[in-house]
Amino acid sequence: MTTIGDPEAALTAEPDRLGLLRDHDFRDLFLSTTVAQFGYQITSLALPLAAVIALDVSELEVGVLSSMTMIAFLLIGLPAGAWVDRMRRRRVLIVSDVVRAAVLFTVPLAWWADALTIWHLYAVALVIGIFTVFFDVSYQSYLPHLVGRKHLVEGNAKLETVRSTAQLGGPVLAGQLIEWLTAPVALAFDAAAMGASALLLLRIRRREPRPVVAHGSRIGAEIKDGLRFVFGNRILASIVACTGTWNFWMGAFMAMIVVFLPRDIGLSPGEIGLFFALFGVGGVFGAFTVGAATRLLGEGRVVWVSVAVTSPWVLLTPAAEPGWRIWIAAAAMAFVGLGAVVYNVTQVSFRQRLTPDGMLGRMNATVRFIVYGTYAVGALVGGALGQALGARNTLWIAAAGFCLSVLPVFLSPLRNMRTLPDPEHEPVGAAA
Repeated sequence: MTTIGDPEAALTAEPDRLGLLRDHDFRDLFLSTTVAQFGYQITSLALPLAAVIALDVSELEVGVLSSMTMIAFLLIGLPAGAWVDRMRRRRVLIVSDVVRAAVLFTVPLAWWADALTIWHLYAVALVIGIFTVFFDVSYQSYLPHLVGRKHLVEGNAKLETVRSTAQLGGPVLAGQLIEWLTAPVALAFDAAAMGASALLLLRIRRREPRPVVAHGSRIGAEIKDGLRFVFGNRILASIVACTGTWNFWMGAFMAMIVVFLPRDIGLSPGEIGLFFALFGVGGVFGAFTVGAATRLLGEGRVVWVSVAVTSPWVLLTPAAEPGWRIWIAAAAMAFVGLGAVVYNVTQVSFRQRLTPDGMLGRMNATVRFIVYGTYAVGALVGGALGQALGARNTLWIAAAGFCLSVLPVFLSPLRNMRTLPDPEHEPVGAAA
């Protein structure tokens, strides 16, 4: 008989094709993720397009708005990990969903009242970003408790399939909602999705143990422990450097692509949604093939090969012109999506497998502080470059940066490594 408190027993009792989806609690997490990810796709498109189309702001202002969604990782990213390790993680997930839903509802209300401004969007983006920090750190720290460490690759692959499917269908849905209802009003649908996600998380029955906090421990010391843990491991450090570089240029790229597509190429919101959906096509394929890719290349090699082979396809986007050529660039983004998903599943699973439960929140917060903090800085840089050089030239620079992001992992021990080392064989506590 399985028990509520024993994820390993619950998930190995009846192995079948559905795997983790047979488990009630993982199924609720899966459904919550599905709803939230489709809502997130709406916000990812509707929030910047509300600024570009509804408010007609400058490139720099778009860059600032894009940065606001991630700047919280720089402001509170490190202490958030220590705080999360002191709290029950499911509770943090639920509160974060509820707050983000309430804040998003203010945008359509302000639009209907003819009171929406770019400063309102800045504030919404900042608050959403703050609670996304807590949600994301808790989410990746919660999964090992829910499914057990033996099932992390399967769990991450299934959840990555949801994210990739949302990247496929979500932008199309978002684009159509924006065309029909305007960008500000479309955000109400994400608010509803966040509320539904919170309700599904409430249904999870597995009890979460009370966090154990060392007597007299201090937040500052715990932050240092997280930094020392991440940078004391050569493989972790190289993964963080690669992801941080990629995200820096992704921040610049995403800040200007929402300016480039409607203003330079002349795409409608529905067409912009289709452009982004093709990125999700590759992501879905990547989620289904990550296991085969890992077996073929090895756990270490797949990390750098997935980035090196797929990043150059981004160069077709700034080369595109109005007409059929933009859709060649859009199709090429499917290869980028494939590589991103294969990379994410393998590196996230390794990080979770390597890290003790009591360190998970701090490890995830440290990684997110760096990789999402660089996104925020990249978005600001992208906005400034866009203002000075134009959106297309900024996209050329960002695309070149993508191609160089593989260097940290290529020059690390991962280059020739088929099997990742066991945690006890890797010096994780030494200073870098």
